[in-house]
Amino acid sequence: MHDISQYQDFFINYLENQSISKEPKNLYEPIKYILGLGGKRMRPVLTLMASEVFDTDYKVALPAAMAVEVFHNFSLVHDDIMDDAPLRRGQETVHEKWDLNTGILSGDAMLILAYQYFEQYEPVIFRDLAKLFSKTALEVCEGQQWDVDFEKRNDVTIPEYLKMIEYKTAVLVAAAMKMGAIVAKTTKKEADLIYDFGLNLGLAFQLQDDFLDAFGDPKTFGKQVGGDIIVNKKTYLYLKAREFSSLEKASELEKLFSLQLEDNTNKIATAKTIFNESGASKATQEAIEMYTLKAFETLEKMDINIEKKAILRTFGENLMGRKV
Repeated sequence: MHDISQYQDFFINYLENQSISKEPKNLYEPIKYILGLGGKRMRPVLTLMASEVFDTDYKVALPAAMAVEVFHNFSLVHDDIMDDAPLRRGQETVHEKWDLNTGILSGDAMLILAYQYFEQYEPVIFRDLAKLFSKTALEVCEGQQWDVDFEKRNDVTIPEYLKMIEYKTAVLVAAAMKMGAIVAKTTKKEADLIYDFGLNLGLAFQLQDDFLDAFGDPKTFGKQVGGDIIVNKKTYLYLKAREFSSLEKASELEKLFSLQLEDNTNKIATAKTIFNESGASKATQEAIEMYTLKAFETLEKMDINIEKKAILRTFGENLMGRKV
């Protein structure tokens, strides 16, 4: 197996050799733009890594990894439209750089392009990949709708929130790993275990993303810090702060998260103070660690050698300590 940076290089090289510049330019240029913005390439890296965990050359998994990355970026284009987000990875979002209609249509095209990459596999593998992909894509949409719904509700529970981030984020991380296992033609048991590993890792990843949205460094995070607070998202931080706070503080927080302001500087600062003072920040970091350790427990059940387990464990540890 290789290290994470090598898998990133392998995938980026493959990505750069894809023919995305086609006509009409206003459909394909935004696709090329969003795919070229960089990012951690975590999901395709997991697909490549999973294939080699099960003794299959990463090159065989490159089309599946590309499908995962195209789909992930499709979801980002549409999420940014729904969130009215100005920045993605420190650069203009697609709908800001072009316009709303271009963002919608280019995103739609990306979903179809993602499916096309599975056509490079034999029929049985194509079927299994497409079946998993369809299930995952629908779950991601369900998770996104819950996310939108929660913005208008004041009674969101922590179990509901965890289900939402499982569908919106974690299932794609899990599917990315399982696709590598499918391409490698491993057993159903091992494919399901690596899916569970990815699911718990994905939950930890999203909770870390929530935390960094409030407390990350704008120079390294790549997105607008405090974005969730601005749009009144009921994140794990918010829900824990409400749970831990006095009635007075909880009421203040709920009122804060009902406001739509032109200048959000004070709103963000006040919310962060409540998150810290209530213990919600600490509880969120503890939840990140818990899901990471659950992923490691699943790892121990897998029938792979110690060296491969160590590589997957290192990946999880790096995610838990990330700043971007």
